[in-house]
Amino acid sequence: MGSRGSMTFSAPPSTNTAPNSAMSMQRSMTPSTPQSANPSVNAPSGRPTFGGGFMSGLMGGLIGAGIGGMLFGHGFFGGMHGFGFLGFLLQVFLIFWLCRVVFRMFFGRSAITANGGAMFTPPGLQGGMPTSGGGFGGGAANPPPINIGPQDYQQFEQLLQGIQAAWTARDMGRLQAMATPEMVGYFNEQLSDQASRGVRNSVTNVVLQSGDIAQAWAEPGREYATVAMRFGMIDVTYDTAGRVVDGSPTEHVTATELWTFLRAPGGRWVLSAIQQAR
Repeated sequence: MGSRGSMTFSAPPSTNTAPNSAMSMQRSMTPSTPQSANPSVNAPSGRPTFGGGFMSGLMGGLIGAGIGGMLFGHGFFGGMHGFGFLGFLLQVFLIFWLCRVVFRMFFGRSAITANGGAMFTPPGLQGGMPTSGGGFGGGAANPPPINIGPQDYQQFEQLLQGIQAAWTARDMGRLQAMATPEMVGYFNEQLSDQASRGVRNSVTNVVLQSGDIAQAWAEPGREYATVAMRFGMIDVTYDTAGRVVDGSPTEHVTATELWTFLRAPGGRWVLSAIQQAR
């Protein structure tokens, strides 16, 4: 969950700490459709693309002309004066009918493939989201990398431990100081869900075992770093009476996750996203 800027729906590269790919982002406030709507991205040549060309020109012209006519008192197509409200409804019906006919003519065949009528999906896209490469929404295909130094690694480890401690203490104020508003919202939602079920999760003795950088890049006004981290912890859930309902208060467990941090250039890092390693 969370956001990784223009890389939100691109898989982070594998690392020594996380040799397998990360799970895809399931929840994000970042839109996931702009790239798939761009006919110049991931669309093979010679195949029909949506959102541009013939349809956008025709429909834009028709709708623009109709709205312009209404604004200047001429009605759609500049005619049918004197019919009052009935004439207006007739014009709307004609526009709807024409749009429907043109849509069927243009898209009716391009959506059919040899596999029994399934919608064609260009290579590199699954479900309308890019599976690799340059992100979406105007993000650069290869955003410029940034250097990560010892102080950055120290901040990442401190944030790992600090966020787990604030989570256990249910301290929203501390979480707000270490994570983006989006991530704080997800944390608050999960803590509220626990409270409604009468349970409480505790994560203690967090020890970073290994970590390395998967990606570090710059975007306008922001810098991002996705870090693979393997860490040990005691992860246990109690009910309101203090009884253990999940986990063990004495046994350490290990998790491997990819945490993405962001900062303003020269600022401090805050948590922006968490993904599980497969």
